[in-house]
Amino acid sequence: MTKFEKFETITAKRFSTTEVIDRPKLSVFGLGYVGAVTSVCFANMGYNVIGVDLDVLKIAQMNSGISPITETLLTEKLAEALKRKNFKATTNAKTAVINSDISLVSVCTPGHSDGSCDISHLKAVAETIGIALKQKNTYHLIIFRSTIPPGTTQDILIPIIEKASGKKNTLDFGVCFNPEFLRESTAIKDFFNPPKTVIGSQDKKAAKIACKLYEDMQGHVFVCDTEVAEFIKYTDNTWHALKVSFANEIGRLCKVAKIDSHEVMNIFCSDDKLNISRKYLTPGTAFGGSCLPKDVRAIQNLAGYYNLNLPVLNSIINSNQAHINYITNLICKNHCQKIGFLGVTFKSGTDDLRESPIIAVIEQLLDRGKTIVVHDGNLPHKSALNGQSNSIIADLLTPNNHTALEVCEASEVIVVTHHLKQYQDLIENFSQKKIIVDLVRLNAKIRDTALYQGICW
Repeated sequence: MTKFEKFETITAKRFSTTEVIDRPKLSVFGLGYVGAVTSVCFANMGYNVIGVDLDVLKIAQMNSGISPITETLLTEKLAEALKRKNFKATTNAKTAVINSDISLVSVCTPGHSDGSCDISHLKAVAETIGIALKQKNTYHLIIFRSTIPPGTTQDILIPIIEKASGKKNTLDFGVCFNPEFLRESTAIKDFFNPPKTVIGSQDKKAAKIACKLYEDMQGHVFVCDTEVAEFIKYTDNTWHALKVSFANEIGRLCKVAKIDSHEVMNIFCSDDKLNISRKYLTPGTAFGGSCLPKDVRAIQNLAGYYNLNLPVLNSIINSNQAHINYITNLICKNHCQKIGFLGVTFKSGTDDLRESPIIAVIEQLLDRGKTIVVHDGNLPHKSALNGQSNSIIADLLTPNNHTALEVCEASEVIVVTHHLKQYQDLIENFSQKKIIVDLVRLNAKIRDTALYQGICW
């Protein structure tokens, strides 16, 4: 299973904080930033919620209406929940599990000095819930929300619960991973207006129950494999950190060049077609062409002129080169001599060969003694080079060029670099016979074949 379906949340019906609805009972483990907000917000949605924590003082505070953390609106929302008598906090985990239908786990997963994740608290809670499940005869759903490395839920937490409970996942209980996207100081607002909701599970029943919790929320609900959901949070936070670092390096460079960095970034961010969009965020081949490599080097040169250390900007070309090397090594791992390329320009729909990453890969393969044959419909013959100085491609192009079919027939490994229907249809006929190295993500039928190899998937 790779994906159940893509859910959209129901927006026509909105919940009322005073409405009493027959809902499943919830227990929330860990009353830190995420758990406290989660508990109180679900209580305000009409759920009966039991908050669980080992900290006796924190339990006493919440039961008295005192927020254990500084968070906008949390004290007010806690007071509403206590007034409605649908929230209480306890240290008794067993009672909480027995008296709830769904347990949400948000305990801390701090990092070790080497960057690895400490999941000891999470493992302890999984065992505690498993022991409590021994006393239950009804189905129980466990939803992990703590940030954890991919594979943790399936490989570590579920086995712990099964061992402690003596019960079977997907039969006696269900497990999902549901990453949170709450920002400190705006967590209440973020809870009720999430940018997205992600439910990871290998169990369709568990996923549907979890999705029901968020049916009144705005935004999309995505159901995916557990490992995808676990990795989403790391991807999001790394991207946010990269954006901050990028903006700061642009800011430092603007300052020494006496340019208003805020005006630059305000204009930059106004472009939601290319800059603030999904453009250029699709894993695949390396970048190339006449603009990106040249202009990245130019801004690096400018930083050098001002003697500025800008590690993020200075690493871009090196990262791209590492990706080119990765492609070459992926091809060479097949230990084949004859390599065919479907597409050599830096992207489909152009005859531009300038700084094409595919040519860089071909150069490395030629240096390793490989035999290369190419097809590119944008370059039907040598004259299509239009004066572009590239002797390698000129040597590979015959007077009338090879057809795509001839390239496939002559090759042991076929490297697809352009996402064209012509290539996809052709590859379907060779996918059972030839090794396919895919840099563009061909259709699922081809990706499922034994000889297929994707660059980033």
